[in-house]
Amino acid sequence: MQPKQKRNSGSHERDDEGIGTETSGNLEDDVDALFKLPLAEFTGARNDLAARLKREGRADESNFVKALAKPSISAWAVNQLHWNHREAFDRLLATSQRFRQSQTSHTATSMADLRGSLDARGEALSHLSDLATVLLRDAGHNPTPDTIHRITTTLEALSAHATLSDGPTPGRLTHDVDPPGFASLASLISATDTTKRNEEPARITHSQKSAGAAANPRQAKPTTNAQKISQAEETRRAGIAAAKVSLQEARRSLTEAQRRAQRSEAARKKALADAKKADVEAKKAEAEARQAEKHLRDAEQRFNKASAASQDAADRAERISSEAKEAAQGVEDAERTIEKASKELQVLLQESAVR
Repeated sequence: MQPKQKRNSGSHERDDEGIGTETSGNLEDDVDALFKLPLAEFTGARNDLAARLKREGRADESNFVKALAKPSISAWAVNQLHWNHREAFDRLLATSQRFRQSQTSHTATSMADLRGSLDARGEALSHLSDLATVLLRDAGHNPTPDTIHRITTTLEALSAHATLSDGPTPGRLTHDVDPPGFASLASLISATDTTKRNEEPARITHSQKSAGAAANPRQAKPTTNAQKISQAEETRRAGIAAAKVSLQEARRSLTEAQRRAQRSEAARKKALADAKKADVEAKKAEAEARQAEKHLRDAEQRFNKASAASQDAADRAERISSEAKEAAQGVEDAERTIEKASKELQVLLQESAVR
């Protein structure tokens, strides 16, 4: 259980774990600021504050800060609900106070008030639990069913301790808080009943008491014994009522935790199904990418072959063009040779005719 940390200005006390609780104004603000930080920043900020206090010559305060434990994830979440969602947090404490008052009421409507207070308390717890889930996710933490259950249990414990004098201080929790024992609850109810009973005889005047005692002094002692028996019986009945209500609260908490666990399990299964579907889509996309890559390679190969064939055709065309030029030149040379030979033959024929 988180020790009670009192915040009375100008005092220095020891809590249940032997840690000095410094209550000077600035230190109180600094310590509160530590518990408002993101969980990952707590240790570093605590050590920096302790070192600063030591440099300033405030050794006791430095040791006190250095001894502050880093909160568990569930305790940290409850602290953040206290600091950042105070209206919802205070609403839970108020419903718990009304619930305790309904337990000690002896009116005809007490049971209806008790059920109404219990329903309001359950709604306040459910709302804070939802806020804690969002808070954890926003901070990058996993709101597992076990974590949410521990947060809800601590909130229930804080609401119960709020009516007791030695409860833990909200906002500076370092560990989960257990609900107060049955004896504490029973004593609270018994103390309330006893106060009411003691107030009623106080209204009898002194003269009335004297006259009653003079009339029959022997009845004084039996009346006191009867009152004690009645008080014991009422205390027993109050204890039984408190136990029944605590059992009902526990069943309600269990049902709510089971519902949250079922929702979480359904979300987990859906996430797994989505992951499998995404994996199938990824494999399909990978296969399509491989197929597209293969088509690209085939196209590149066809392009390279076509490019090579085009180059060969161009080379052949150039060779053929060169050969054609050479052939044309050969025809031209042959025509000139024929023309020359024809002229020479004509000359020879003319010379032969003359002879």
